[in-house]
Amino acid sequence: MPFTAIDHVQVAMPPGREDEARSFYRDLLGMEETPKPPELARRGGVWFRSGPVQIHLGVESHFRPAEKAHPALRCRNYLELIERLRSGGTTVEEVNDIPGVRRCHIHDCFGNRLELIEGS
Repeated sequence: MPFTAIDHVQVAMPPGREDEARSFYRDLLGMEETPKPPELARRGGVWFRSGPVQIHLGVESHFRPAEKAHPALRCRNYLELIERLRSGGTTVEEVNDIPGVRRCHIHDCFGNRLELIEGS
């Protein structure tokens, strides 16, 4: 087994919209922004973490949202997070196709698909 963990997931975003990313990933999802190294910060984008989970948003000049490919994030306070997302205007699509797994799909402020899964 050559791999032990995923270090981070890279998600694309349009140029110049870092504040929108902060509003969604930091303020709505509750992730913490982490500083980018100076050389990478010049390229734009923003990085977030929640414990060992890291999502890096990188700028793509010809951005298209990922509508099918997605990171799946396991959530401790799933119901609380879902309520906060709905209150913030995010559409939550609950999916019931895996027995015993409570999960949903949402889209970030740029249209990228994210999966949220209940559990610790």
